[in-house]
Order: sequence, then structure tokens, then C-alpha cells
Amino acid sequence: MDITTLLQEARAIWGDDKLTLDEILIRQGVTIGDLHRLARDHDEGQPLNETELKKELGNVIFSTIRWCDDLGYTPEECIELAKKAQAKYRQDRA
Repeated sequence: MDITTLLQEARAIWGDDKLTLDEILIRQGVTIGDLHRLARDHDEGQPLNETELKKELGNVIFSTIRWCDDLGYTPEECIELAKKAQAKYRQDRA
């Protein structure tokens, strides 16, 4: 899968309506909350539901591609900026 295909699939699911930054953050908060719940449950001794964890990580990736586009940014540019920032952060910590 490439980013363009994923974005096309996201648009097929959700349509062409664009979310605002506030709407995106609310939805992102739900996904992060689901990840927190999985971590908390695991920390409390429950077995890790790996299928649910994979789904939520996939939600982060798949939704973020669409959200970049919603805000008028190309996902590729956002990824490149993040990659450079992470490399710089790692280099600065070395």
C-alpha cells in the first residue's frame, strides 16, 4: 500500500468532507484513549489484546493520512518533516 492509495480508500469510506483541527483532535483523543485503556488493562494484569492494539495503531496511521489532507497538507511532506525531526532529536541525544 502506498499513501496515495490509502488516502483514496479513506476518502471512499469517509467522503470528501474535511475536518477542522478541533474535530481532528477530538477524534485523535478517542484513539489515544483507546490505546491508554489497552495499556492500563495490561498493566493491571490482563493479557494484552494484540488484535485491538494493532487496530488502534492502524487507526492512528490511516486516520492521520486523511487528517493531513483535511488540513490541506500532503501526508508525504508531513511524514518527511517528522522523519527529519526524529533524526535530529536522536542525533542531539547521542
